[in-house]
Amino acid sequence: MSGVTSEWAQLDRAEVNRLIRYHSRISWGLTEQRTALESALIPITAYIVIACIECYRRYPDMMREIAAAMPPEEIGRAGRTVGNEIDTVRLWSIANFPMVGRNVLGGVGMLDWDDDERRLATVFDFWRRAASGYRDHDGSLQCADADGRSTPFADDVATIAQACQPVDETERARMMRLNALLTSYEFLLWFDTRAGYQDSGPYPLGDGRSLLLRQFVKLGPSDFAWSHTTATELPHQFVLGAFVLDGVEFGVTDFGTAVTKPEDYVPHVVAAAWFDTSDGSLRPIDRDGQDALALVAKSAQKQQYRMIAGMTREQKLHAGAYVYFSFLRPFAKVAGIEDRLDWTVPRDSMDLYPFVSTIEGTPEGPQLDGDTYYVSIPE
Repeated sequence: MSGVTSEWAQLDRAEVNRLIRYHSRISWGLTEQRTALESALIPITAYIVIACIECYRRYPDMMREIAAAMPPEEIGRAGRTVGNEIDTVRLWSIANFPMVGRNVLGGVGMLDWDDDERRLATVFDFWRRAASGYRDHDGSLQCADADGRSTPFADDVATIAQACQPVDETERARMMRLNALLTSYEFLLWFDTRAGYQDSGPYPLGDGRSLLLRQFVKLGPSDFAWSHTTATELPHQFVLGAFVLDGVEFGVTDFGTAVTKPEDYVPHVVAAAWFDTSDGSLRPIDRDGQDALALVAKSAQKQQYRMIAGMTREQKLHAGAYVYFSFLRPFAKVAGIEDRLDWTVPRDSMDLYPFVSTIEGTPEGPQLDGDTYYVSIPE
């Protein structure tokens, strides 16, 4: 067994391997549940591979700098306030994106095991500390540890539930139209990824009903360069949808997606509300504001689609890779050092870029399971 340990993160090889196996089982299960990645518009697999190589090679140093500015536990606790991007998928990603990149590098014989141990020790220590702060209410680290529970906004439930208004069939349809328009707009804004909207819950209301919360993040102009062309009319940066469900059981995955029983939960939405959470508070959006937001989101989605359709393959690759690589950025933002770090991508993947940039679809590989999704470091 190697005696190498990180000076910053005191995790030995046995603990690193334990966490590799822990993440392997959870991430394999999530991968089995997800729908196909590739689209006709965007080369998703290629940009994910580029981003994840960058994450493996660059996240450890960036995490050290972020942690020096603010303890990861405090950063994680910030995610328990509405209006920021510290959430389940960001936490899952900062641990797993480097390991996806590691899989690629290992497949072409480009891993040094001692260096690998140091990198993963740093990544896992930062992730574990941030996740413990985010989920300090139940002692778990991920939704998978807590039977699909994710309740970061538990302290706001009484205020949110009080603002929810009963809905009839007509109002329910209008509400879900806004939800659909925001969802489809965010999906394109985030280059065919669901990371722009995150579910949390269930929040029991004490009367057999429960609350599902869906936060839409970074709707307007942001660090996404393209948003300054397509998102300028969005009136809110962060929006929270609140849905009171009756007769529905649900949990949330570490991708931030609610899984409900019955699958079609819409007929069971008995009350709802919408909030602007851009400043970290709950500001109700009235019916006129909701209708105005729906119209702007529909227009912005069309603009985003036209813009992406007019991009070159390389432009799409770089934009998509930036989306994934920047999942660490909210942690730096909370720590106050967002502008001190280099978010340029691609940068450290250029040695493999000529190969990985040509990937089409999802390449066939060996059949994996929960024990082999990520490979352990040799003892």
